[in-house]
Amino acid sequence: MITKENRAETIKKYAKKPGDTGCAETQVALITERIKSISGHLKGNKKDYASQLGLLRLVGQRRRLLNFLKKKDLAAYGTLVKQLDLRK
Repeated sequence: MITKENRAETIKKYAKKPGDTGCAETQVALITERIKSISGHLKGNKKDYASQLGLLRLVGQRRRLLNFLKKKDLAAYGTLVKQLDLRK
């Protein structure tokens, strides 16, 4: 579960301007935090198929946002991927 403080910190770190939660970089960062949280939950609860489905949907949403960002601003995409440690 993501706490309010953790969410606010992530928004502050990746937002282009204060309170900006709509930009693709911020959305990808927030979704990544949720993915990490759900992945940790699924390690202990292997048969929680509802959470597994939610995880797959989040991964797909993050992938679509990253594809959009890659087309829009390749430099921002590269820095975001490095910061979030998504691609190897």
